[in-house]
Amino acid sequence: MYFEYGENEITYLRNKDKKLSEVIDQIGMIEREVDTDLFSAVVHHIIGQQISTKAQATIWQRMKETLGEVNAVTILSADISKLQSLGMTFRKAEYITDFARKVHEGVFDLETVAQMSDEAAIKELASLKGIGVWTAEMILLFCLQRPDIFSYDDLAIQRGLRMVYHHRKIDRKLFEKYRRRFSPYCSVASLYLWAVAGGAISGMRDYKPKTQKK
Repeated sequence: MYFEYGENEITYLRNKDKKLSEVIDQIGMIEREVDTDLFSAVVHHIIGQQISTKAQATIWQRMKETLGEVNAVTILSADISKLQSLGMTFRKAEYITDFARKVHEGVFDLETVAQMSDEAAIKELASLKGIGVWTAEMILLFCLQRPDIFSYDDLAIQRGLRMVYHHRKIDRKLFEKYRRRFSPYCSVASLYLWAVAGGAISGMRDYKPKTQKK
């Protein structure tokens, strides 16, 4: 399943910003996979912190093979050392177990979080061990498919902005200017900025000043 967007979002962003319109023309529609199960999305993101996408996929596959279904009950039935044996650190195994316990005991209500506003859902997710604001924002975008997510803490989005708009630096004030311009479809703008940052358009460069060698 891919992040859902279409002509309404594209037309809005085209009309709002000429340079982004040119980027959209060159790249076309973007297919980014989403995981609509909030429990597995949280676990997946905890596993994936500070490791490669390939390593994350390997650990996730081992977890599914070992536990069968990945849910609060199956995680709590495995001890931390068993989770560690799948290839994750002790701390990540601890975070995942703590999350599963909170869900199982009803302390963290997945359905309630899914119905919250963006701001409230980010705050609630970031209260979990191992989940920061940036990770919470990514969960809102790639799990709950919220349409207006624009993360200042995402270095690739900042890089994309520098490349498209020829900025040397993106401070908070400048970032908020773009947020206002792209809202209420910041999530779609994010998809295109990530693509640019990843080299989707040849010839575009990052205008960030090179650090001087001492």
